Amino acid sequence: MAVVVTALLAGLVTWLQGSGIQDDLAARSRSALDAAGLRGGEVKFSGRQATLEGFPAEEAGRALGIVQGVDGVESAQASGGAGPVQSAPSPEPSTTPPFSPPPSSSAPPSAPPTDRDGIQAEVDRKLAAAPITFEPDTAKLTDEGEQAARDLAPLLRDAPDNFRYRLVGRVADGPGGRSAALKLSRNRALTVIRLLIREDVPPDRLLAVASASGSDGSNSSDSSDNGGDSDRRVEITVEQR
Repeated sequence: MAVVVTALLAGLVTWLQGSGIQDDLAARSRSALDAAGLRGGEVKFSGRQATLEGFPAEEAGRALGIVQGVDGVESAQASGGAGPVQSAPSPEPSTTPPFSPPPSSSAPPSAPPTDRDGIQAEVDRKLAAAPITFEPDTAKLTDEGEQAARDLAPLLRDAPDNFRYRLVGRVADGPGGRSAALKLSRNRALTVIRLLIREDVPPDRLLAVASASGSDGSNSSDSSDNGGDSDRRVEITVEQR
């Protein structure tokens, strides 16, 4: 009899302890669900296994995850045997190669010319597009003329050092006579030379030449210094030393 009574008492203690654990797990699970805003449904425990009932379908998976995370809970399932929502599997590696932008259709810039004819052709092209021009009857560059000279400087500076450049100031004969025209022509050439030197073109490669006629140059089209830019400009000839 004593053995039977002892066994019954031990079983009662075990049952009471298990019931206490279940109540504690249920209370902590309920608190975790309430804190997450999931106030519907019910959580029941059998030992440390939780069963969730009455949760809407759209909330069941989230509720299972919360209860599963409560310390002491071994497993959780929704009523009907559904287990907790599993994390999404990692996507299979894509066999599609990563997007690459299409190659640029623009051609790479061509290398600057290094022969006399090539340099001369490039100088002429630049001067035809943007001539080095002056204010009428002065050696003062126009804003456009100054920019044209600056744009031309890298070509002259970077060309092989066995070339030099002859700068001819163009001006038509004016009221001051040929002597005055020659002086103005040379001063215009010298103005451009000073600017090119500031742009790092070696001074020993630059030569100023005066001309009192605007009608004999490759870029001429006028005979009056006041008639247009054609006779208020500087021409550049490439020479090999």
